[in-house]
Amino acid sequence: MSYKSILLNVGIDGPIAPVTKIAIDLARRSEARLIGFCAADAPLPVTMAPEGAAIAAEVWQQLRDDIKKRFEDLHVEFDSLVAGSVATEWRNTLDNPNHALVATSRSADLIITGAPEGASSGDSYRTVDPGSLALRAGRPVLISSAGADNAPTGRIVVAWKDTREARRAVADAVPLMATADDVIVVTIDSEPGDRTTAGIKDVATFLARHGITARTEVLKADDESDELIDFLSSAKADLVVSGAYGHSRIREWVFGGVTRSLLDDVQLCRFLSN
Repeated sequence: MSYKSILLNVGIDGPIAPVTKIAIDLARRSEARLIGFCAADAPLPVTMAPEGAAIAAEVWQQLRDDIKKRFEDLHVEFDSLVAGSVATEWRNTLDNPNHALVATSRSADLIITGAPEGASSGDSYRTVDPGSLALRAGRPVLISSAGADNAPTGRIVVAWKDTREARRAVADAVPLMATADDVIVVTIDSEPGDRTTAGIKDVATFLARHGITARTEVLKADDESDELIDFLSSAKADLVVSGAYGHSRIREWVFGGVTRSLLDDVQLCRFLSN
């Protein structure tokens, strides 16, 4: 079991080297094809005056031409960073980044993206919303931490909860955990009992059948989010694996407490699956 195709989302603004290096490292380990991808668009300027329509159209076209030029520069930089170390292809499109990346996810086993501003990533014409991506893509999403440039395969913590989303995340993350130095499965319960212990042991057994040795931790706490973040810090986790929990309210996604906390923690690499 391994990733055969990895989709790397490259933001049109800001540095691309750190997240690209992570993607190259994972593609090399998995002998996977790496797809570099960038999408952006420009909003059509709003004008009330009839005579301003032509000027607005001209400005809009110039903005889109600038984006196309940036695509070319990013393609060159991507190829330079890869330097023939893995099989690659490059895709770019003038489109809404969220919609375009979700559509392109059909070509990959894993999506990698950065999220320098956490859950709310700013300009929807130029950046991907990582939370929305995790809920919509139908593929696991690895969100890199700020400044990370190595594959996060040192210590991996599985944030376990007996849900469909968590089961999906554990299965999707097996190829990553198979190369980790240490794996910890942690669950948080306000009143842990035999059922809690049995569930987390089943996860460890599942991983063992894939050749992954995992330790288990059962924590008693009422606030899952705070307890998990504290545990990840004390454990010095390189990556957290979690189900992504949320639902849509018209145009925005409303996330569960743990998912929101993980999306906001830009100092941590996060693996989310829905």
